Amino acid sequence: MEKNLEFPDLLRLIEERSIAFRAAVAAAPSLDAQVPTCPEWTLFDLVKHLGGGDRFWAAIVGAGPADAPPAEATAARAALEVPREREALLAWLAASTQLLLSALREAGPESGSWTWWPASQSPQTSGGIARHRAQETAVHTYDTQLTGGAPQPLPVELALDGVEEFLFTVCATPSAWPHKPTAFDFHTTEGRSWRLTVDGDGARSARIPAPTAATSGDSDAAGASVHGTASELVLYLYDRIPAESLQVDGDAGLLDQLRAWEPEEK
Repeated sequence: MEKNLEFPDLLRLIEERSIAFRAAVAAAPSLDAQVPTCPEWTLFDLVKHLGGGDRFWAAIVGAGPADAPPAEATAARAALEVPREREALLAWLAASTQLLLSALREAGPESGSWTWWPASQSPQTSGGIARHRAQETAVHTYDTQLTGGAPQPLPVELALDGVEEFLFTVCATPSAWPHKPTAFDFHTTEGRSWRLTVDGDGARSARIPAPTAATSGDSDAAGASVHGTASELVLYLYDRIPAESLQVDGDAGLLDQLRAWEPEEK
């Protein structure tokens, strides 16, 4: 079974996606352009969000284990001073990313940290933060590229990790599923698959074998199965593209229930 990305790979990908993000910002016609996938934000707002997030998580990693967001991290986000001139803004964003990467390198992958996902399947460690932050940077890079009219698929290695990271971090919960128990399968064209099971015990995910002709009619089939490239699945999970952009087998209405579900606790 394929291994997760190693910590150095996650740091490399954060940096690579941040560079791609800045290139898209530099090429955009205006910082006041509306971001189609984040319609409440301009491109400037998105840059502030990503850079502020880098600084926030850098402070969290640097603070070590905690039961709540450390005061220094909250203060860093509240006191953001972001330049509006494009060149200075890009320099600020690059510095923000380096603060995050430096904090992660110093901490290493196993250092405990506060996170907003204590009840998920992802660890509350700097490694877990690096994994999630790589995905946020990648998805927001897509947002920025789309704003400029030239969206690109997420890198395959990052997208393959991203499907699992989303399912493990965002979907996992001990809150009871309020509908009939079911499962959702996510299949990538690159050959990796996962099953998200939802029932009275909450939601949890696991890797499963890729479907074959011999298993396609299995009586243990999911209520709904989603097929696409790893990049398409990540973008779907982050609500960047609709289910109609993918191949959906089974009851597509279950996906609407999953999208609308708001667990009582995380």
